[in-house]
Amino acid sequence: MGDFSLSIDLLKDILKVAKPFGHNEKTRELNIGFGFIYYGIVRALRPNHILVIGSGYGFSVVCLALGLKDNARGRLSFVDPAYSLLKNGPLMTVGGRGVWTDESYVKAHFGRFGVENLVTHYKMRSDEFFPSFQELKLPPINLAFIDGSHAYKDVKYDFIKVLEQSHKNTYIFLHDTNIYLRELVKHVGVKKWLKFIKKEEESFEVIDFPFSSGVALVRVLNPSAWQRLH
Repeated sequence: MGDFSLSIDLLKDILKVAKPFGHNEKTRELNIGFGFIYYGIVRALRPNHILVIGSGYGFSVVCLALGLKDNARGRLSFVDPAYSLLKNGPLMTVGGRGVWTDESYVKAHFGRFGVENLVTHYKMRSDEFFPSFQELKLPPINLAFIDGSHAYKDVKYDFIKVLEQSHKNTYIFLHDTNIYLRELVKHVGVKKWLKFIKKEEESFEVIDFPFSSGVALVRVLNPSAWQRLH
């Protein structure tokens, strides 16, 4: 039987160490905002395999993995090349912190929340990860969180590649659907892609939460739609 991890002390740790940005959080109120949605949907759906692409300090990873922990089942694959805005420049990443370089640090970071054995970090870009999906012997994706490069071509790539490894009723989060800074620097692939797939009503159901930086949740009705979306 699972447990319930979201104690007051753990919420404080999540806000302090996993450092959410743009998830409609309210630190003074110990409110992790969208994090409650991430945790709750894992508890409700009971996925066996979650994929997260990109994270500054691991907020989405932690919230999703805590759901797995309390379900007492499932695993999470975390893909992030550890790019840093300062080291790699704005053309390689917007907002990257480069904190995932050292694997011992990664394990200790997630160990603080008791999920280090549920999270496997792949220090690579998504266009390196997906071609290795079968070689890594990973199971189908039940739930995905896309928060990597926000350039349109990259958001499209990540979404389609998730679809290729998905099934009907896979759910996909798209973070930063409502962030105006990215619009100013023409890094607006999430909103543009979301607008496109909303028209694909026979293949997807979409709900958008346009608060803070925004997050959308997409339900896959037709996983073979990736063949057309290319």
